[in-house]
Amino acid sequence: MIEELLPGGIMSSEAFDDSRPCALFPAEAALINGAVEKRRREFATARWCARDALIRLGYPLVPVVPGAKGAPVWPSGAVGSITHCAGYRAAAVARSCDITTLGIDAEPNKPLPAGILEVIAVEEELRWVTDFLRRDPSVRWDRLLFSAKESVYKAWFPLAPLRQPRLDFTQASITCDPAGGGLLARALVEGPQLRDGSELREFSGRWLVRRGLLMTAIAVAAST
Repeated sequence: MIEELLPGGIMSSEAFDDSRPCALFPAEAALINGAVEKRRREFATARWCARDALIRLGYPLVPVVPGAKGAPVWPSGAVGSITHCAGYRAAAVARSCDITTLGIDAEPNKPLPAGILEVIAVEEELRWVTDFLRRDPSVRWDRLLFSAKESVYKAWFPLAPLRQPRLDFTQASITCDPAGGGLLARALVEGPQLRDGSELREFSGRWLVRRGLLMTAIAVAAST
């Protein structure tokens, strides 16, 4: 499903359970040493997705572990993103010559816990979420907003220098097309600098709802 949200040049892989065996590299296994079995299986499946996507992009089997800033470190010349939630794991990767950065996120199509929306949303987002929920309650627009902000954060994070503060939920404003499946994020703070010296302040992406899941994806083309 996630591939429907991604532009050309991006390879993706997904799983709806943890039935696929995946041998972990020692560096990966060390990250979940002592974790409960559920967490270990979820982690392993997400790494299987990452490796499957990388192989289809032409890369060999490699460990995917967090870097200094906590985000997954991809092989040289590659960018990517991983997501997992109950009943779903996925990864998407691309060559950095084609895609500067990307972020994917999946969430259950269920309401956010009480009080969370008011913490993550700016005023204009509260308005459209409330309006869309009234018009079409089959989509949990509050959770969709959360997912979109997670995708934006994942796309932002690898580009930001170590000294730059993390992007807060309220430092990006999301607008959503309820019919066409598009979304646009606008940074409300200084954005990371691209290779051509320009500042990245807007992120465009897409969303979908299927099989009880909400999914969002952000991709920034290398030419942007």
